[in-house]
Amino acid sequence: MAASSAEAQYVTFALGREIFAVPVGVVREILDHEELFKIPNGPDYLMGLRDVRGQGVPTIDLRLKLGLTATEPTPNTRVLVLDIPFEGRLLTLGMVADRVFEVAPFRQDQIEGAPEIGIRWKSDYIAGVVRRDNGFVVIIDLTRLLSSDDTAILAPRQVA
Repeated sequence: MAASSAEAQYVTFALGREIFAVPVGVVREILDHEELFKIPNGPDYLMGLRDVRGQGVPTIDLRLKLGLTATEPTPNTRVLVLDIPFEGRLLTLGMVADRVFEVAPFRQDQIEGAPEIGIRWKSDYIAGVVRRDNGFVVIIDLTRLLSSDDTAILAPRQVA
């Protein structure tokens, strides 16, 4: 099938009424929300550490990172555990979503550039937008979402 070569899979999730997506290739697993080990003096969006199969994984509130109100956990709240290629290494990170929907295929010709006007968050975090019957799906560029300052806080220290 010719279209499948220009197609990529994305995990779609909600923050409030907005729908977002990240590439399926960076999603290690999706877990139920649970209380986290709080880290003192961290940035407001850093919720704490979560044990994921014996690894302490820093977990962020994406709502706060995007300038929205803080997450209020519900039975639908999930944590996407991501392995993000960043500056020559893998950054493992938990990202809280209000709800996870599905893995959806998007063709390259469906993905539009990030709009510059009329959105509540910085468009440099947006890799693209896909139109759907019921609105839009915003594809997040995870490497641009996380600045070097963020990764210094979130990544485990490398030992020489």
